[in-house]
Amino acid sequence: RCANLTMDRFRGSAPARVDEKGRLKVPNVFRAQIEEAFGPEIFVTSIQGKNVLLYPLAIWRALEEKLAALPAMHRAKNKFLERVNYYGQDASLDGQGRILIPQILRDAAKLPADVVVTGNIDHLVVSDRGALAGRLATEDFTPEDYDELSKALS
Repeated sequence: RCANLTMDRFRGSAPARVDEKGRLKVPNVFRAQIEEAFGPEIFVTSIQGKNVLLYPLAIWRALEEKLAALPAMHRAKNKFLERVNYYGQDASLDGQGRILIPQILRDAAKLPADVVVTGNIDHLVVSDRGALAGRLATEDFTPEDYDELSKALS
């Protein structure tokens, strides 16, 4: 295992369930990728408290190093850290591929049992499956979105 930050990126989605104890069964496609590249340690957090972000710990540590290089009084840095640390907690995948979502985050996100796990390049996002499907059906990806992305990628 190595903390290879050029690993195959997380992409796609898979349905999943959160049990009554607040444990998420990480879909096997993502679980295998995480364990192979990074091992079982995960930082579980959120920024808005509406969904759950799962970062392999090595990826999260690399992000923390970049944040640590910013000035101590950087307002956006401090706001970001306040949020991710309030909702966040180190966790490990158990033998069945489950990860415990912290109680404070479960209370904020109000996730149902049926969720969807989506790849987001270097981390996973756990969302209410119905809410995400509804948002995708009502929020268009506009020509302006295409233009903005095209400029950023060129």
